Amino acid sequence: MDPLQFLVPLGWLSDVGPMLPYAILVMAVANLATRHIAHRHHVEQGSDGDSVEPYAPHAFTNIGLLLLSFLFVLDSPVSGTILAVIVITMLIADLFELEARNVEARNDMPIEAPKSSIAASLLVLVYAAYYALFFLVSGIWNQFVVA
Repeated sequence: MDPLQFLVPLGWLSDVGPMLPYAILVMAVANLATRHIAHRHHVEQGSDGDSVEPYAPHAFTNIGLLLLSFLFVLDSPVSGTILAVIVITMLIADLFELEARNVEARNDMPIEAPKSSIAASLLVLVYAAYYALFFLVSGIWNQFVVA
């Protein structure tokens, strides 16, 4: 018996659950791509004006990662919670980095890359790849790690 079955109807989640790690991996790759494009837009906006606006496709991938990680919490509580904490950390880093880009634009400084956000999104990508693609290394892993 699933402990959450009375709080949330989980029938549909048992069908979608095995595909969630792959969806999270695709969204994490898309997030890195939109992060790169958003930085280019921020550099252009910073040279033209006094403020930097959030890039809508990047905000979409951020929210998508957050929602997928919360769904993953329902399917796999421990791994999903770890991923959700990393994604929330990435979102907080994004907010602070956007404000830092605004300060740089207002003070006519060169717009730097969002280093902490990149590090957090790479951590999300590594964890998502580990969870989604573990079957590639499971034979070697099980030879050396005794569980």
